[in-house]
Amino acid sequence: MESENHGISNSDQRTGRKKGLSNDEKKTRLLELFHESRDVWILKDLERVAAKDKGIVQNTVKDILDQLISDNLVTMEKIGISNYFWSFPGAAAAQRRNALQDLEEQVASAKKQRIELDSQIEKAQIGREDTEERAELLAAYKASTELQASLKAELVQFKDCDPALIDAKAKAAENAKIAANRWTDNIFCLKSYCRDKFSIDTADFSRHFSIPGDLDNLD
Repeated sequence: MESENHGISNSDQRTGRKKGLSNDEKKTRLLELFHESRDVWILKDLERVAAKDKGIVQNTVKDILDQLISDNLVTMEKIGISNYFWSFPGAAAAQRRNALQDLEEQVASAKKQRIELDSQIEKAQIGREDTEERAELLAAYKASTELQASLKAELVQFKDCDPALIDAKAKAAENAKIAANRWTDNIFCLKSYCRDKFSIDTADFSRHFSIPGDLDNLD
């Protein structure tokens, strides 16, 4: 087949040894095999024939095949438990034409968007010419922004005197006191229960659980 001729073109003239095929060369040769055979293949047969007739290392055929499928140059269909692969010259040409048409449409769309954006930019620049009045307005705006930032920073210093913040702290303190008293009541109930149920002295109970002797509700 063509393997000998391909081997000559990819050989090292000084040593006479064959060079390894590049990835693109493998894709080209594998696609040639599909187009020349005009057949439907299973992977096992494709690996064997590609290695024999096209000089593609057998264990690289699957990877090259996956690339051709991703490029929409080879079709794969699962039938039963087997995967079948094929590619016909007319189909590949049609796919290339469709891809080219898609690219041309994208280019045309991008050009249209560019024209629209240029028009919008021109309109947006109207009234923004560098005039003395505009410079004064920008300077006033900048000064106003800096003053606002300064006032906000000064306001933070008086945050602790904010009535709303003081009220919130008071409510939080009241809620904390209620929760503490609730747990204190729970401890007293548990001490009474253990005393009545298990005859455990309340002093021993407090000592065992490190409960202060002066524990009481908060006023």
